[in-house]
Amino acid sequence: MLRARIALLTALTMLAFAGNSLLCRLALKGTAIDAASFTLARVASAAGVLWVIGLARRRLRSPGMQRGTGGSWYSALALFAYAAAFSYAYIRLPAGTGALLLFGAVQATMIGYGLYAGERLQGQQWLGLMLALAGLVWLVLPGLAAPPLVSSLLMIAAGIAWGVYSLRGKGASDATMTTAGNFLRAVPFAIALSLLMLSQRSPDSAGLGYALLSGALTSGIGYVIWYAVVQHLKAATAASVQLSVPVITAAGGIVLLGESLTLRLVASSAAVLGGIALVIAGKAR
Repeated sequence: MLRARIALLTALTMLAFAGNSLLCRLALKGTAIDAASFTLARVASAAGVLWVIGLARRRLRSPGMQRGTGGSWYSALALFAYAAAFSYAYIRLPAGTGALLLFGAVQATMIGYGLYAGERLQGQQWLGLMLALAGLVWLVLPGLAAPPLVSSLLMIAAGIAWGVYSLRGKGASDATMTTAGNFLRAVPFAIALSLLMLSQRSPDSAGLGYALLSGALTSGIGYVIWYAVVQHLKAATAASVQLSVPVITAAGGIVLLGESLTLRLVASSAAVLGGIALVIAGKAR
């Protein structure tokens, strides 16, 4: 029974993570909302939901526990950089391509940090890393089927920022409250961006609704479920299941957004996800 519950919650989390890309692309492609407003609404709604859930959990566990704010300003800056670059990248990037670039950049950042910190890769893992990097490079090489270069670089920057944020958050005693604190601290950065881009502000009720769903549901509640589930998964399993996110996103983009599945995306996905799988398999051994 417990295994079935964990499997179901894990599947829901992967759908939520893919939903972030789909909702962002849907809002920026299909409505008039601007990227800065989307970012602000997403960050603020996620902060609110996470904070309420975190406080409720603390009161249930220890009613007298101090209500200190978790997180840090450095982590909040990395979180904001991810959210802003993510939004601006999806103005022009297809959902599946964006998710693949994001996921590949996150994993490359974390693997790169591990090498810097003294980790050693086996031959199979080096092969996987080179294969994944080659897949990312080939995806953005100029050509008729290549995604927009600036948008691709923005999404890679978003992945690097999320990788940095993830590395900084390792070992947090209360992941929900730490994430809530980081989202709260990211709100002023998002407000500053929105003010800076005020001349391009384009309010849209449908776009705002997608942003609130992305923040409150697929980000806020999605993270809470993931933090609860990941405690029951082995590290290699937790990393492996996330390989499904770009695939789910690409499928959702085709079904919900009418995006096309190109040969370049299929081949790049096979190289990137297969390469990362080789690295993860090596770590598991």
